[in-house]
Amino acid sequence: MVDVVAAGGVVVLSGAGISTESGIPDYRGESGSLRTHTPMTYGDFVGSESGRQRYWARSHLGWRTIARAAPNDGHRAVAVLQARGFVDGVITQNVDGLHGAAGARNVIELHGNLDRVICLDCRQTTPREHLDRRLREANPVFEGEATRINPDGDVELPDDVVKHFRLVDCTNCTSPLLKPDVVFFGENVPKPRVERCYQQIDEAQAVMVLGSSLTVMSGFRFVRYAAKAGKPVLIINQGHTRGDPYATLRVNLPLGQALTELADALV
Repeated sequence: MVDVVAAGGVVVLSGAGISTESGIPDYRGESGSLRTHTPMTYGDFVGSESGRQRYWARSHLGWRTIARAAPNDGHRAVAVLQARGFVDGVITQNVDGLHGAAGARNVIELHGNLDRVICLDCRQTTPREHLDRRLREANPVFEGEATRINPDGDVELPDDVVKHFRLVDCTNCTSPLLKPDVVFFGENVPKPRVERCYQQIDEAQAVMVLGSSLTVMSGFRFVRYAAKAGKPVLIINQGHTRGDPYATLRVNLPLGQALTELADALV
């Protein structure tokens, strides 16, 4: 792995596993949230006010935990590898913004970022902190505790807490369809963003997968595409991945440890 990365031109493809050491669980690991949590789907969100109420009540608490999360050794090592010229690009499936917070540049956030809110009618985007302030004002006595945060930014809350949560509308067009600027389950990644990712893979010498099971096609397609082009595929992940048959090299170690050792070896 050191020899491949030392040659440069590496594109990183990261998943939820790289953020677990920052306190954000993954979806499909041994303690993955999908074992007990059903993520909000795009259809449920746009199809009913009760679905949006359920999401925003839970995400109102969950986002605060995501916003407080700090980059870990894995994120920092990726930024170091990029700063030293070994990594050319970063594609992340995560919506937590931790690669950028660690200092990585030109990160393609495949599934968006929880720090932004978009109106599905007028397409205006605003900072999440603005919506957070408005939701606090609309729900001055809202109480709840984020006992378990999920990768999509929401938490588990009882129905009797959710039903009292008040929503707010878009400040530009008064639409009720305010949504975090992230790709929900059942929603497609914007085509221009996908094309940018393929361009990075075309220009890469190798692809390094970090902390992703590659179960969903949105990330797996890039691994399959790189392998078909004859580019080395390096995978560091604890547990089986869908991309294992395409891997040139497979490492089963915690990301913080493995990436720190890799960065140190390349000094």
